[in-house]
Amino acid sequence: MKPVKWGIISTANIGMEKVTPGMMKSSELEVVAIASRSLKHAKAAAAKLGIAKAYGSYEEMLADPEIEAVYNPLPNHLHVPLTLLAAKHGKHVLCEKPIAITAKEAMQLRKAEKKVLIAEAFMVRHNPQWIDARARVKAGEIGEVKVIQSLFSYMNRDPKNVRNMAGIGGGGMLDIGCYPITISRFIFGAEPLRVTSTIDRDPKFKTDRIAGGLADFGKGRHLSFSISTQLAPYQRVHILGTKGRIEIEIPFNAPPDVPNKVFIQGMEMNEGQWLAYPIADQYQLQAEAFSRAVRAKKKSAWGVEDAICNMKIIDALFKAEKTKKWEKV
Repeated sequence: MKPVKWGIISTANIGMEKVTPGMMKSSELEVVAIASRSLKHAKAAAAKLGIAKAYGSYEEMLADPEIEAVYNPLPNHLHVPLTLLAAKHGKHVLCEKPIAITAKEAMQLRKAEKKVLIAEAFMVRHNPQWIDARARVKAGEIGEVKVIQSLFSYMNRDPKNVRNMAGIGGGGMLDIGCYPITISRFIFGAEPLRVTSTIDRDPKFKTDRIAGGLADFGKGRHLSFSISTQLAPYQRVHILGTKGRIEIEIPFNAPPDVPNKVFIQGMEMNEGQWLAYPIADQYQLQAEAFSRAVRAKKKSAWGVEDAICNMKIIDALFKAEKTKKWEKV
């Protein structure tokens, strides 16, 4: 496959530290440019990562005919506007999660050129540990799956951090609550019928700093999760079935330089085994999957409509915060 030429929109930390380095490991794509609102910052980022071109504006990079696809890791309120702008320039877009702040905003992406591919960057769906977990569930290895439980937390009280800025889409639900929602849909292969939530907001930032959610998938199946931007850092996922369970040790921020581990247990409490997967970079795998879709001119299974479904669930969880009731999705 001829490598797909990529451009990176902004010098955001997630791109600089995780996504772009992962992408640059691949022979199936080539990161040829990076853009910032400051040419100085763009040049510094390009030098650090070894990228050939640096642009002092997003628009200038999007006008570069060599670039076929872009990665958009801007703050949440800029995801839709810049994705639409990139699509207008004929660029395929891998947009960082969440793809929007609300489902209504995400629906604007339906206006993009049909020939342009747009996907939400949930790298976990490309990680071998999650692909294997779903395969085991589909094969009935742990019986009928009824419960998915997730914890995800970190500590961040920096007022200058975008995650603590309510006006531009900050807060825990949009930042990390979207992960339990995504993986539950991935594992159940279904959409929740209704959700409810409990949310605690930071009195200063006005962001949701602790959130608990319950999603009813019908047929006795549910997701329960707790997330926080102001608690001890931790993450775990448990998948429980009628014949066993699967425990994902580092489900979301899976390290790219050591084997990822999953615990498989049958019906005996004291029996089970840890499985270690070959070292893999989920950001590399995500970009490769998107690049193949670009070359094949075939939309990914995780396109705009899937992203809208995720946003509808988040909308319903925020609505339940106010009504204190179950809300339909």
